[in-house]
Amino acid sequence: MKTALPQTIFTFNALLLSCLAFFSGHSPNLIAAEPAASAQPTPALALAPAATQPATFERSTAVGQQAPNTQPHKVSYQLNPQTGAISRLAIENDGRKMNWMLETDGSQYHWVKKNYGWGLGFFHLVAGGKTRLQEWTSPVEVQTSSTGTKSVYTVGDVKITVERTHDKNDLIEKYVFTNTGKNSLQLVDIGINTPLNDNYPGAALCMLARTNVHIWDGENAAYVNALHMSGKAPHLGLVVTDGSIKSYEIKERGNDRGSSNFRGVIILNPENMQLNAGENKTLTWRVFSHAGQTDFRAKVLNAGSIVARSDKYVLGLGETANLTFETQRELQNPQLYQNGEKIALTKTDGGYTAAAKINKTGDARFELVYDGGKKTHILCLGISSEDELIRKRANFILAHQQQNDPKDRRYGAFMVYDNEENKIFLNDKPTVSPADRDEGAERIGMGIFLAQYYLKTKDPKVKEALIKYARFVRNKLQDKNYRTWSDAAKKSRNRVYNYSWVSWFYFSMFRVTGDRQFLLDGFATSEAMYKQFGHDLYFSTPIAIATKLLRENQMNDLADRLLAHVKKSGDLCLKHGEKFLSFEVNYDRGQVQSAIVLYMDLYFATGEKKYFDGVAVQLPLLEAFLGAQPNYHLNDITLSHWDGYWFGKRAAWGDVLPHHWCAGAGLSYALYAKAIGSEFYQKKAENIVRNVLCTFFEDGRASCAYIYPYKVNGVKAQFYDPYANDQDWALAYYLMVNEK
Repeated sequence: MKTALPQTIFTFNALLLSCLAFFSGHSPNLIAAEPAASAQPTPALALAPAATQPATFERSTAVGQQAPNTQPHKVSYQLNPQTGAISRLAIENDGRKMNWMLETDGSQYHWVKKNYGWGLGFFHLVAGGKTRLQEWTSPVEVQTSSTGTKSVYTVGDVKITVERTHDKNDLIEKYVFTNTGKNSLQLVDIGINTPLNDNYPGAALCMLARTNVHIWDGENAAYVNALHMSGKAPHLGLVVTDGSIKSYEIKERGNDRGSSNFRGVIILNPENMQLNAGENKTLTWRVFSHAGQTDFRAKVLNAGSIVARSDKYVLGLGETANLTFETQRELQNPQLYQNGEKIALTKTDGGYTAAAKINKTGDARFELVYDGGKKTHILCLGISSEDELIRKRANFILAHQQQNDPKDRRYGAFMVYDNEENKIFLNDKPTVSPADRDEGAERIGMGIFLAQYYLKTKDPKVKEALIKYARFVRNKLQDKNYRTWSDAAKKSRNRVYNYSWVSWFYFSMFRVTGDRQFLLDGFATSEAMYKQFGHDLYFSTPIAIATKLLRENQMNDLADRLLAHVKKSGDLCLKHGEKFLSFEVNYDRGQVQSAIVLYMDLYFATGEKKYFDGVAVQLPLLEAFLGAQPNYHLNDITLSHWDGYWFGKRAAWGDVLPHHWCAGAGLSYALYAKAIGSEFYQKKAENIVRNVLCTFFEDGRASCAYIYPYKVNGVKAQFYDPYANDQDWALAYYLMVNEK
């Protein structure tokens, strides 16, 4: 029996945007923990109140509950005697027999060899006004005993001693840097290889032997949470117990180095060191297995570290950030600073708290100083307000990113904008991927965002621009038979993703104008997609709202045909389960997000429980992609590491945090929240889409990518790319998730 549609407008937008999450691929967090497993699908018009959410569930336990066996999970390692570095890192009694680090003999990736062994590294020596790169790769001594191993390296007057021992099941690694010379030395830009196995050989292997690596470069309270891509325990963790990690970098990225499917070699950056003659400094960390987010947090605290968090990470002027620094010990003389100004800190049973008002736009860095100079931080962002930031962005697009030259064949199109040149990028210069800078494809997100925005504001200027854009889409991006191209010249890609986006746009335009032709165009575009590309897709036309609109306008036959197409896709997705098909990226968070939205939309449209049940398979996979670090770039943000290259002006590889497609995770959670009546999941969804607002600026400009690591391939990163390209999908997601 079919159930009526709840929040149909919401679910429509939902699926429309879901498509995006998946399409982000490359252009060339839950269950199931307990909630989904225990919650029964609720009829769409009788959403359960938040109180019915399973009481046992917390966000922090969502990923990877401990496996049924009770055997201890000891972290073990193998040492390469030639390098003194770790060549294999494993968790005992884990039937997957996974190596948690990249193979460093060239067998997994031919460019990853023994010089990237775990624990090898480099520093830049500052002396005599010059800076020289120094590496430790060949030991002068390797000792193995019943209590552990010791590898010793010498680089000029610097001796590096690496001691490895076990404390019960945990691996303890201690790095000692000693100045053996007579003069003081300065070591800067230090790196220690931690080549964790984060890459996408294909969904099947990812479910067995790959990890999503979430790094918190939180100085003396730094940690790494490596979640198994299956979402199932055991997982791997690392926490600093002595010394400091200030950042991380990525090496070996490139189109000839695994392209979008290889995150790269991860390298942690200790704080710079000043070593007087005979002086040494130490960095120690503990590597451990854990059963999920709650267990990870407990083990970090048991190690004597701090777990920091804020209730919100992106806040409007005048809003208050409620900060917590959780710890199991009393800190010595703790002091908290907001952008350098001291603020009040309150001692509680579980640590320390503070309430801080946001008084200016831009980064709000809350730095905790304790124990005689140790430190860690929380990073929030101040904005004018969420509504104001979106208004400014919409106005900027209208004023600067629509092609208004009637002599240009792209007249009416929304286009890429170069924030350095202060003008539309005409795609008339060589780039690594012209198709990712053209006037179609992902740029359709601007049209969908503005349609969403118009429904909220009824601004006539927005409607006028949308009607002009709709003419461009139908007459220039599409043939008469609805074949859909990525550019007005119809020489670029006839790409499967284009069809869902354009269909979504047409159904949105019906809501804007009431013109029935847009319903016909939306249906025809979707049917053209299925006729050309078949049904084995993780995305579709947003079926719940589309069929409702078609039926309300006496187009029942079209509604039935469209529903039949989407159900075929949904049923094939259910059959695949975790074994995702490879599209432009072998496996990534977009496939998972899209599958969840597809299932939820079909559940709302049909009331068939099998689609709700399909979500239980996907939720742990999604949660494993999400970070929980106390930084608006990272908190509830899914990992992505390639679209800075494909879509940005700098064509830079490396972790894009946040990437706007991660807002699709917010949509996934919001739909699930609607189905089970969960305030928890709704707030999680809102946190995700709010944090992605950092890619939009107070003057209305935007950036398609923030490259988060300190360096990528040795080049300084930590920047917003100058192109405003496809990021406005994030605003469409934001409006959908927050639609009341």
